[in-house]
Amino acid sequence: MNTQRQPATAGAQDQVSELFVVVFAGYYRPWATWIQHRLESHGHRVVLQRWDPPRELPLESALGDLLLARGRILLVLSDWFFELGPRPEGEWTQALRGIVAANAERFAAVNLTNRALLPATAVLEPVDLWGIGAAEAERRLLSRLGLPEGPARRELPTCSRYPNDPPAVWGEVPRRNRRFTGRDELLNRLQQQLTEAEQGSAVVALLGMSGIGKTQMAAEYAHRFSSEYDVIWWVNSDTRGTQRERWGELAPELGLPVGSEPGERIRAVREALRRGRPYGRWLVIFDGWDDLEGAEELLPTGPGHVLITSRNRGWAEAGATVLDVPGFLRAESTAYLMRRAPRLTAAEADDVAVELGDIPLALVQAASWLGESDMEVSEYLRMVRDGEMAQLVDPSGLDGVPRSSLTSWSILINRLRESQPHAVELLSLCTAFAPGRIPIGLVRLLPPGQLPDNLGWLAGDLPSWTRALDTLVNYSVFTRRDARSTGDPTAEPGPEQEAVHMHRLVHDIVTRLTSPEDRQAHCRIVRRMLAAADPGNPQDSRLWPRYAELLPHLEPSGALGSHDYRVQETVLNLLRYCLHSGEYQTGTELAEKIREQWSELFPPEHPRMMELTNQQGNILRAYGQFRAAYELDREMLERLRALPEADATSLLLTAGCLAADHRFLGQYTEALERQQEVLDTARELLGPDDFLTLQAQHHLGVGLRLLGRYADAYDIDLKTLRRRETLLRARHPATLMSGIACARDLRLLGRYGDALARQELGMRLHLQVLGPQHPNTLRARHNLLLCERRAGSHQDLGGAMAALLEDMERVHGRGHYATVGLVVDYGNYAREHGDLRQARDLIEEGESAFRGLLGPAHPISTGMLSNTGLVLQAAGERSEALTMFESAYAGLSVTLGTDHPWVLGCALNAAAGRNFNGRLESAKELSRDTLRRARRVLGPDHPFTLSCEVALACDLRGLREHEEAGKVEEDALQRLARTLGAQHPHTQSARQRVRPYWDFEPYLG
Repeated sequence: MNTQRQPATAGAQDQVSELFVVVFAGYYRPWATWIQHRLESHGHRVVLQRWDPPRELPLESALGDLLLARGRILLVLSDWFFELGPRPEGEWTQALRGIVAANAERFAAVNLTNRALLPATAVLEPVDLWGIGAAEAERRLLSRLGLPEGPARRELPTCSRYPNDPPAVWGEVPRRNRRFTGRDELLNRLQQQLTEAEQGSAVVALLGMSGIGKTQMAAEYAHRFSSEYDVIWWVNSDTRGTQRERWGELAPELGLPVGSEPGERIRAVREALRRGRPYGRWLVIFDGWDDLEGAEELLPTGPGHVLITSRNRGWAEAGATVLDVPGFLRAESTAYLMRRAPRLTAAEADDVAVELGDIPLALVQAASWLGESDMEVSEYLRMVRDGEMAQLVDPSGLDGVPRSSLTSWSILINRLRESQPHAVELLSLCTAFAPGRIPIGLVRLLPPGQLPDNLGWLAGDLPSWTRALDTLVNYSVFTRRDARSTGDPTAEPGPEQEAVHMHRLVHDIVTRLTSPEDRQAHCRIVRRMLAAADPGNPQDSRLWPRYAELLPHLEPSGALGSHDYRVQETVLNLLRYCLHSGEYQTGTELAEKIREQWSELFPPEHPRMMELTNQQGNILRAYGQFRAAYELDREMLERLRALPEADATSLLLTAGCLAADHRFLGQYTEALERQQEVLDTARELLGPDDFLTLQAQHHLGVGLRLLGRYADAYDIDLKTLRRRETLLRARHPATLMSGIACARDLRLLGRYGDALARQELGMRLHLQVLGPQHPNTLRARHNLLLCERRAGSHQDLGGAMAALLEDMERVHGRGHYATVGLVVDYGNYAREHGDLRQARDLIEEGESAFRGLLGPAHPISTGMLSNTGLVLQAAGERSEALTMFESAYAGLSVTLGTDHPWVLGCALNAAAGRNFNGRLESAKELSRDTLRRARRVLGPDHPFTLSCEVALACDLRGLREHEEAGKVEEDALQRLARTLGAQHPHTQSARQRVRPYWDFEPYLG
């Protein structure tokens, strides 16, 4: 009987709206929501009804209950729909031929699968929506319901995405588990928590013991509610390194113009998500995030949602809404078991669920075994209850897992050992990796000769390899299987790119079931795999994803304590990767673990230990832990010098590292002396044109600059630049660095025009060679802005500084010393241009950050007091400003000596403070002395010296010594016009008798 209505004709838009009840299995909520929105846009009323009647209720009664509702009933059909309960096929057939056929005018259906439905569903005349576009799906839906097919009456303000259209960005969410059962109430609560949270704080943590189903629930949420998001990104968070690498991979997916360094990418991603551009509807899932350290630097804020799975209850204190994930409800347990193992009766499923405590992971394993094997349920339960196999497993540290669950896993693995030995061999090999994502395909990179005889099949027998993997996936030992991209979109990944995902609990249990001898053999294999997979170039950002993949497996495989030279080199390369990729915290932790292991293998002066110390010191220095780097390098240098025949190159490198430590610690005189020794040794040992010699020469220029010897620094830097241009060519990164150094020297020498011209050229080269987001390019942009400011640029540099600060923060982080230096310079600029509120905020931030990084006695921390004084003075707080000026002046005089340019700058500000506080005679004396020293140190025509002249003229006028004041002022104006030009802001300010000041520009080298 055909109950389909004829399409409406003219006047159909005036018809009375109808009521529809859309009935769906929870699995297909996105489809039900889309159908609801489309029908409502045509003026109809819709009620959604998630339908999963208890198995005890006869199906005809459950369908009859639907008929109690007013309106027509639209069933959303799929093969999953007919597994509800689950119920025998005969019961469905009887109900469809009975109550549904008798009420055919009330029922309609859509079909979402390409698989054959039960023959009896023909009575519903389901319209097929599988594999078609949104417009055609809407047309078929309306036609099936006999509704007008014209344009919608109204478009809803919010409408879900068509479920066949995936989100714009879909990031490695695990495949949907077609056996996912229940959890509907939890999923609905989760959605409510996320959607009702205030914008910027929608963070929910799913908490529970291992094996309770947190990951499966997060994956189901992503699939079930995918139509509500434009971006869904999955981040495996078992280890910090893999978490950060995966999190940063979202940046290119969002089209963000950033490089390959994970920290830079993460900061760019967080900023894009915070702003909601290019997408505002996003969901980020952090799976297995148990270590909360540094969470505030990773968690995104903004209009989207964050979902975390974890065992750590500390997320409640970290600001997340906590949702506890308990075991299955009994009905969920039995439904899952009967669906996965159809031969089980309801009573047998109930017995198994009781025995396994309704723990999902245990039920998955039991259902896999009972579904694949012919073992009687009674025999299986007897073995579980006796616990005979669990005696093989040490239960300590297994997160409260019941002994019955351990027995269940033991039964499976030991039976596989008998029937599928290759599968167990492969599984045992995986325990030599860290749990989570395991790049098992790397074993196929090894020559068969490097494998034991019993494992040679891993590299040479592809059919056995495939069968073993399939077996372990079918038995749910591996939660999923995927392949790493080859980088060629047209190429299919091979077995070498395969990876599996192994639950932490399964990993722990299998580890306990593996003999110590087998485990040692497997660890040796994995160490060889890691060495064979090492690309050998940690400086190449294109290879960083491979290094991030290898990093978590160093410790479990025993690679950190390996005697193998190639494995040791891989360990060092992974440490170098941490340095070059900006993963300083991970690198710091890894270096300590390596040191702990290698200290038992090598004497402290062994070349391996020296290389470790060199890399560890570089990471600590880059991370801002200057004192720790100094202690490490100092101890190593002392050990080397105590040796009767120390390696000269090792001595040279270690001494150079220690000189750098001195510079960062503010010990400028010691740093220069040590750097001069390093340079002299390098010239004698390696020759004047060796790369290390020129590097030492460059660092000597840095030391001279920090001591205020700008002319000497420029001579050295210019000489280094010319040699590098000859030997390395103009576009080499080292040559570009020398170019920045020369431009900086010229600016500090007061040659602002020359500095700007050189830096503009250097900026173009940096962009061409290194790209816009490279740290050295950002350094060049910073110096360019300072050159433009000193050269008297009339354009507003505030916008450029703000943009650079955003880029600096993305690349380095807000607390890195390079970023803090820009914060201070931006604050000085804001003060100079009248934005005192912004200036105060930025200067306070910079002062506090430098004090935390360097300590209160460091010259930069002391010099920052002068910047604070300038803000206070501009705000009219003259007494407080003078206190800051005098403290900076006195402090730097002690540490740097009275003739250092920084000290002279503090003196210039202190004299102004004395003048403004009525201490005119004292101000004049300080100004006169400062001018005298500036002429000797910087020269009579340096812009700073001329500022000192203008300041002295102000003090003389305050004391009514007009004749001398006039002569001093006239000399200053003539020299300024000749040096900077009559239209330079500095010259014009002096002509207008504006009291000059000195900005402290923090510079660490």
